[in-house]
Amino acid sequence: MNISKTSFPRVVIIGGGFAGLAAVKGLKNQELQIVLIDKHNYHTFQPLLYQVATGGLEPDSIAFPLRKVIKNLPNFYFRLADVSKIDSEKRKVYTNIGNLKYDYLIIATGSKTNYFGNTNIEKYSMAMKNVPQSLNLRSLIIENFEDALLAKNLEQRNALMNFVIVGGGPTGVELAGALAEMKKGILPKDYPDLDIRQMQINIIQGSNRLLKAMSEKASEKAEDFLINLGVNIYKNAHVTDYDGYNITTDADLSFEAATVIWAAGVKGAAIQGLNPECVIERAERIKVDEFNKVRNHKNIYAIGDVACMDVSEYPKGHPMMAQPAIQQGKHVAKNIIADLNNKPLEPFVYKDKGAMATIGRNKAVVDLKKLKFQGVFAWFVWMFVHLFSLIGFRNKAVVFFNWVYNYIRFDRETRLIIRPFKNKNKESF
Repeated sequence: MNISKTSFPRVVIIGGGFAGLAAVKGLKNQELQIVLIDKHNYHTFQPLLYQVATGGLEPDSIAFPLRKVIKNLPNFYFRLADVSKIDSEKRKVYTNIGNLKYDYLIIATGSKTNYFGNTNIEKYSMAMKNVPQSLNLRSLIIENFEDALLAKNLEQRNALMNFVIVGGGPTGVELAGALAEMKKGILPKDYPDLDIRQMQINIIQGSNRLLKAMSEKASEKAEDFLINLGVNIYKNAHVTDYDGYNITTDADLSFEAATVIWAAGVKGAAIQGLNPECVIERAERIKVDEFNKVRNHKNIYAIGDVACMDVSEYPKGHPMMAQPAIQQGKHVAKNIIADLNNKPLEPFVYKDKGAMATIGRNKAVVDLKKLKFQGVFAWFVWMFVHLFSLIGFRNKAVVFFNWVYNYIRFDRETRLIIRPFKNKNKESF
């Protein structure tokens, strides 16, 4: 890896997401050598991926170079690599560019899409967990309408204009709202020779309400907003199969759609090499103690989505969201510094700052600890929080300009097929 030898303890951080970067910042100005490893050279602001997928933002406005984060930090290194496994006994990390010893290891590998073992759904549906996937989805959405112009029959055309979102969490709700706004104000202008009224946007939710992790009031209001935008909502239904054209469920519902977007679940991106009893089999999250230490492993920490801390309030682990990841990253950095100074570690206590979701223009729901509100004010709060959370002044400025422009013009300028994407089953249309 060409990392210089040092007399300082070496901390290796795997993953440059919210948790990993929080740990990086928490360890600066210490007598440590920090090595950050990620398979991408940028940090992705995942809450805005749906806006890339629907043409509202360009990908470089929600991504930030990892080297720029650490450029002024002494004894910090970044390596672009895929981590294959770790060896806790030898204290080694194995990657596709070489191996590296560590004194402390922080696993912050995040999460990946969970298809619950359904290979057909994994093969034919679209995920939206990273920038390339969002760009693929953006291309596919636009290509579907281009193909609909050439469709040989009405059934084929309707399938190309039928969008099914599986999962009614924040990702599914926000994506449905964005597609509904495209249907209302943008697509009729782009495709005057198509009857855009035939476009269908469907959400299939397994539970009895949307935004299950939020308050019932937020769920009800979000559903009202979506229905008013023309979105079809099907609750208490689970998708059982999808062959690229036909969708089947366990609730006697069936659809014909060219595009299924899978937002129904995630699982941890655990790394090979840990003791099997430390990894929850189906969830693939790593069991950690109250200090975020991996159980039965010395000097190995796991933070963020990949970590599962069993506490009374969160028996299945903390929510797989940005705030727990950021807080855990900061806390682990403090504990490593404390350990180096022979001071006792402090247990992690999550401070819930609330949850929010936007359903479109002037429509959002916000749940704070002591306050819950919906509508226009919630939408402004949502925008402010997300804008403030972006890394880099340029990204904040670009996103703010795009939001203002899109709001005034009721437009989404980046409706571009930069790299054509063809669904694996597209030839059947």
